[in-house]
Amino acid sequence: MPSSPSAGHNLPGAAAVTVKTTTARYDGPGLRFTARTGSGHEIVLDDSGGNAGPRPVEMLLVGQAGCTGMDVMSILQKKRQVVTSYEVAVSAEPRDSQPAIYTRADVVHIVEGPAVNEASVRRAIELSATKYCSVAAMLSAGTVEIHHRYRIVGPSAAPIEGEVMVSGPHADPDTIGKPQAAGSPA
Repeated sequence: MPSSPSAGHNLPGAAAVTVKTTTARYDGPGLRFTARTGSGHEIVLDDSGGNAGPRPVEMLLVGQAGCTGMDVMSILQKKRQVVTSYEVAVSAEPRDSQPAIYTRADVVHIVEGPAVNEASVRRAIELSATKYCSVAAMLSAGTVEIHHRYRIVGPSAAPIEGEVMVSGPHADPDTIGKPQAAGSPA
């Protein structure tokens, strides 16, 4: 089923909603599946027994890293920052009981370049976390407390590190990062 506008979900004055789709086909042996996205890409998923692909829950972290990485790199390019290497590392802690949902995630942006501006990196991460990254918004609207951090490596002796913000858990994706009125709940 291809992605298509869903007329039944549109409110007056609201933009059309695009439904995203995926299918997962059992391929065996064990618990191996091949997932096909609505954009036509295939990914093999498996458990630790077969180990032919990532576990489904790992794909949440892949989505977080890719989503915020694309946002931040796009913003840094627009700010004309010279980036020679860029990596997003995501680690997450699940709770001990089943379902083993994530409760905390650390997203670390490792940016290298000859003169990367710290304020530009901080702003790019903030915009991704509060405005553009749908994956971060979904995770932080649920059970996940996300720590958005950075490490800038340049020609100077010591890397520059910091935390931009913490989002979630149970964050409202429409108000995250926006100033709260006095007396309103955070």
